[in-house]
Amino acid sequence: RMPSCLLKLSRLLLSHKPWVLFVLIFVFVSFAYIKLHSGIWEDPKGRVPPYGLSAEISCAHHVPSALSIAAGPPPSTGNVFFVETSEQTAPSYLFSCSVESAARTHPGARVVVLMKGLAKGNSSLPKHWAFSLLSCFPNVQIRPLDLTQLFSGTPLKRWYLWPLRHWEPYFLPVLSDACRIVLMWKFGGIYLDTDFIVLKNLQNLTNALGIQGEDVLNGAFLSFKPKHKFMELCMQDFVQDYNGWVWGHQGPELLTRVFKKWCSLRTIRSTSCKGVSALAPEAVYPIPWQDWRKLFEAVSAQELHKLLHNTYAVHVWNKLSHGTKLEIPSQALLAQLYAQFCPATYAKMKQD
Repeated sequence: RMPSCLLKLSRLLLSHKPWVLFVLIFVFVSFAYIKLHSGIWEDPKGRVPPYGLSAEISCAHHVPSALSIAAGPPPSTGNVFFVETSEQTAPSYLFSCSVESAARTHPGARVVVLMKGLAKGNSSLPKHWAFSLLSCFPNVQIRPLDLTQLFSGTPLKRWYLWPLRHWEPYFLPVLSDACRIVLMWKFGGIYLDTDFIVLKNLQNLTNALGIQGEDVLNGAFLSFKPKHKFMELCMQDFVQDYNGWVWGHQGPELLTRVFKKWCSLRTIRSTSCKGVSALAPEAVYPIPWQDWRKLFEAVSAQELHKLLHNTYAVHVWNKLSHGTKLEIPSQALLAQLYAQFCPATYAKMKQD
């Protein structure tokens, strides 16, 4: 038996037949229009997973021969590590330039890019121009980042597995800080943030880190032998003096604390003690973070050469500079660095 409310509704509709028919037609036409309109304007690429897509890169065009990779030391077992701790799988131009410049200046090393967003057990990379371009370099390896496996066997395992960790305001930067010191302790080699442009081979800088500025070290560049005592002390300090609610406490401040104890110093200065070197700012931080806008200012070739005479790599301070427009091509310092040290990425930038 039809419920009373439906019976009343049926009577109401039957008593207003013309209006009911008009409303039904209007709704149907509106629905059809919306579907047709969305079908016309829908990007067919939107039906695939949300990776940036582009045509395949021609390796022969961008990396024509082994001669395009700078001469360097004979093959070694050392690795150059880059780490992406977010789920990001669409590398930026700067990310691509960082890896490309490291691959060109370290032809005898494996350049290992560890990305948390890559699916484990999936042999194919997302369809993105940067992956196609970087795959042209035989010494570049792009792999998933397995954090549980990375932290196993270290003091940071219990820290990482604590359930409330992800609620901390700076979790991703702190996670990146954790990854780099564990990588250096477990495997050794070179660690670089993905906002470096590498100018020279870094492998002669052993057991070293750079001075960012007055009385502060920075971990955006690290170079250590595996199982080094300094990195072990960094891991211990990470968990014993942990504070994930203060920006930099687990990064630059941690390295500064440990180095001061290691060398019995009150203030940081360019020095080497007990086999660990604190490099002068011009080595890897020639542009202070306070002066990051200089990267976007025009410089002559002579000024560029003078500025980078004693520099191995340039930190671009992406946290501050990422929203600034860069003219391509131009005489801006950053544009010239792209053109000279990651020409394949630069060609893609000009094309786009």
